[in-house]
Amino acid sequence: MKKHLFIILILTSMFSFSQEKEFTGDPDTAFERARELAFNEQRAKAQDSLKFILTKYPNYHDIRSFLANTYSWDGDYDKAKKEFEYILKDRPDRLNDWKLAITNELRSDAPDSALEMTNKGLSHFPENPDLLYLKASALEDLDKKETALETLQQLLEKHPGHAKAKSFKDSLLDDLSKNTIGASASVDLYSEVFDPMQYYLLKYARQTKYGSIHAKVNINNRFESTGAQFEIDAYPKITKGLYAYVNVGFSNSFLFPKLRYGAELYKSLPKSLEASLGFRTLKYNASTTIYTGSVGWYTGNSYWSLRSYVTPGEPKTSVSGTLSYRKYSRNADNYYSVGVGLGYSPEVNRFYVEGIDEAVINLDSQKLNLGYNFTSKSNKNAWGIQAGITHQEISFDPGAYFWIYSISVSWNMKFRGK
Repeated sequence: MKKHLFIILILTSMFSFSQEKEFTGDPDTAFERARELAFNEQRAKAQDSLKFILTKYPNYHDIRSFLANTYSWDGDYDKAKKEFEYILKDRPDRLNDWKLAITNELRSDAPDSALEMTNKGLSHFPENPDLLYLKASALEDLDKKETALETLQQLLEKHPGHAKAKSFKDSLLDDLSKNTIGASASVDLYSEVFDPMQYYLLKYARQTKYGSIHAKVNINNRFESTGAQFEIDAYPKITKGLYAYVNVGFSNSFLFPKLRYGAELYKSLPKSLEASLGFRTLKYNASTTIYTGSVGWYTGNSYWSLRSYVTPGEPKTSVSGTLSYRKYSRNADNYYSVGVGLGYSPEVNRFYVEGIDEAVINLDSQKLNLGYNFTSKSNKNAWGIQAGITHQEISFDPGAYFWIYSISVSWNMKFRGK
């Protein structure tokens, strides 16, 4: 009995000793080793070491800050927040920890908390540019872009050389510019038969919470005649990952359909894919309905799109298709493009002679287009240039072909308006 009691006392003593065990080494050396572990994919071991050092040195805030950072890197945002709060309660003069703590809140998708923390941090460091930048980030995440812009303007008044703030401001101005005006001009040069044909476009677009709306005027100079067409395009948002395209146009010139209308649904799919299905109807002397669909794929900074057109008619149904590729640079308005196509579709081929509605849809055609689109540094202005070559069957001389050499230039300007 006494022997058993002695063993129990020994075990209890050992357990108590292990519970009271504290770090006894050099904290700076141990901290450096823990950092090496953290940066060599041994995060859990590093965190255990850091916590162990803190049992002896709870106010060694550089260690606690690094521990909080490792939690944030791992996505343990609540743990990181707890450590940062401990530090800032004791030492609110640690600017870097304010920045790290706010960044942790932004990473955790908690912009309300991040905004509250930036205001507290600014009470200790008034007009600090990095805190103001983080405040603007939180406001943007809260969809308060106008206030975010005001915050950035306040920052840049005192620190005009703050590169990240200038870039952020340009991005916000771009997002807040809901209006666009634009113009384009293009010309087709024919290897035989026809004089050059000229095409002009004027447009105004408005981005709304329901989607964008585009009003366009198309002006053509062909066959020694000039005509105009008025069009409205709309891209209504239906639900997340699903939107539509709706179009209607009118003209009293034989150069255009008297009436055109169409619609298409676009659906986002897994693996960065997008698919669409729709139709276009063109009414000249008779109506032609074209069925169209596309598959698009976003991969890195590239976008591939395959679109087909199916046009029922006599003596047979016409099928055409276009494969397009875009390589983006700094944003969606800066890219190189390549397009190749086979077959004729009256939706995309502008050549038309009145009175041959049925024959024209079965023309043989091959085409290649190259393009380059770029913007000003502020993204306010966008320009584009495109060149193409088409080998196309002549509508009134089946079996004979001509070459069409095309070039076009475009310009768009965004502005805020009301």
